[in-house]
Amino acid sequence: MALEDGIEELRRSAEHRGGFDIVPWELCRKIALREEIAPGAVERAALEKGLVPSRYERSLGTLGIAGQARLLASRAAVVGCGGLGGLVVELLARAGVGHLVLIDGDTFSDNNLNRQILCTEADLGKAKALAAAERTKAVNGAVEVSPFPGFLDADNAASLLDGCGVAVDCLDNHRSRRILFDACARMGIPAVHGAIAGFWGQVGTVLPGDRTLLDFWGDQAPDKGVEITTGNPPFTPALVSSLEAAEAVKVLLGMEGILRHRLLWFDLRVQEAQTLPLN
Repeated sequence: MALEDGIEELRRSAEHRGGFDIVPWELCRKIALREEIAPGAVERAALEKGLVPSRYERSLGTLGIAGQARLLASRAAVVGCGGLGGLVVELLARAGVGHLVLIDGDTFSDNNLNRQILCTEADLGKAKALAAAERTKAVNGAVEVSPFPGFLDADNAASLLDGCGVAVDCLDNHRSRRILFDACARMGIPAVHGAIAGFWGQVGTVLPGDRTLLDFWGDQAPDKGVEITTGNPPFTPALVSSLEAAEAVKVLLGMEGILRHRLLWFDLRVQEAQTLPLN
């Protein structure tokens, strides 16, 4: 009954803009606090009644009310919260993915300052997963967060990924990727892959049962790639993170056009991109 009263309060506050009934997100939060309800539950209930929290207003033309409600009911894992994962976390939180599982056993060091959006001079030594959780709550308090300041391994993968609709690969080594891809295949979870090296980057999406890029390489793939030599400037991870976040949202919403059986590869030095078939 308390939530129903809150929805009526939201309905009275609604403004019709752009074909939608927009309600103040701050009022959603006040109702949640007053009634001791999770903020995300209030936002989901509002959307189900056709009332859109104002924070999502600019997403509606792309995602729609039903899509936004589906995102808020979704759970996604971000595996690696550094150069790629830090921005993926931010983008998924802003998009309104309702529950984020953040996995990373590393801490920030000074060589992360050039590219990792969560790393500031004041954060050196802080656990990346915990920093990602703090940032998520600061960006969107309606998002539930489950940080795990440890590394994904064969023993914990199933419990960490349980219930996730997608897992985003923001790792920097193939050993951990194999663990992630194997767990996702067993559990029926789509995986969005991203990797960077210097001016180069690549993105692809693997659905359960698909072969991965590591399958094509077999045992010949080294654990680390050419990024050992090229390093990673700030702009390449920003682009790959955005592409990964877009793929993750499309997967969660069941949209067409994902990079399945394909690898989007690009070279920012010469501003060229190509889609490579994986079959």
